[in-house]
Amino acid sequence: MTILLGEEYDHLSAILSLHAGTGGTDAQDWAYMLLRMYTRWAEKKGYKFKIVDILPGEEAGIKSALLMVEGPWAFGYLKGEKGIHRLIRISPFDANSRRHTSFASVTVIPQIEEDVEVEIRPEDIKIETMRASGHGGQHVNKTETAVRITHLPTGIVVTCQNERSQYLNKMTGLKILKARLYQLEKQKLEQKKETLIGEKKEISWGNQIRTYILHPYKVVKDHRTQYEAYKVEAILDGEIDELIREYLIWLAKGNIKERKALETKEVN
Repeated sequence: MTILLGEEYDHLSAILSLHAGTGGTDAQDWAYMLLRMYTRWAEKKGYKFKIVDILPGEEAGIKSALLMVEGPWAFGYLKGEKGIHRLIRISPFDANSRRHTSFASVTVIPQIEEDVEVEIRPEDIKIETMRASGHGGQHVNKTETAVRITHLPTGIVVTCQNERSQYLNKMTGLKILKARLYQLEKQKLEQKKETLIGEKKEISWGNQIRTYILHPYKVVKDHRTQYEAYKVEAILDGEIDELIREYLIWLAKGNIKERKALETKEVN
């Protein structure tokens, strides 16, 4: 599939943010299922990964998580996972066994290389320390190793708590902040480009990129490519390569059309 990966940042590692959306406990469980899907995919591909921040749900699942997947082409493969993911199933949390629809969002940004210059001035950041969250008992963190970094000019907040020390959490947090600031600048350029093309590609709730149906039948449908896959359990266990491949093929075809449209507007 690497033949389809020709964009500027495709060769880099990836940073994924997952957030539970509409659907209460079901959505939080769905966000956890997606987190597991991506970590299982990373394992199968031989990538290193670490969960640098996670906020558990009250009853089950997670409210949010931040996952780093490290290795060549990780961002190129995972960039198409950005968007809203919808799950339809019989809820395991509903005593009446009714069908529920849940949403979770995924954002994916490249982990930029150290030699890329992004200025982070000390006076522009606020660093707070706190105890890492846990489930209690003997594993409660009694020292303030978790770090929250706020970039004051943009309001971007990064929290890291899963490293062994405050210093390591701070370094990881600054690395993620650097990537997000770089991505912010890239998005500004993309918005200018989209204005020329006349097409808006905002991702919003209810505008899902993919639906995973577990009841009354089983299918995963990508709404961009119209590709359908029927091995749903395998996909949720990390076998998402076919969905990734179809997206990359669809993206390559779209980029050709986009370039032609842009060239036509520039000529006119």
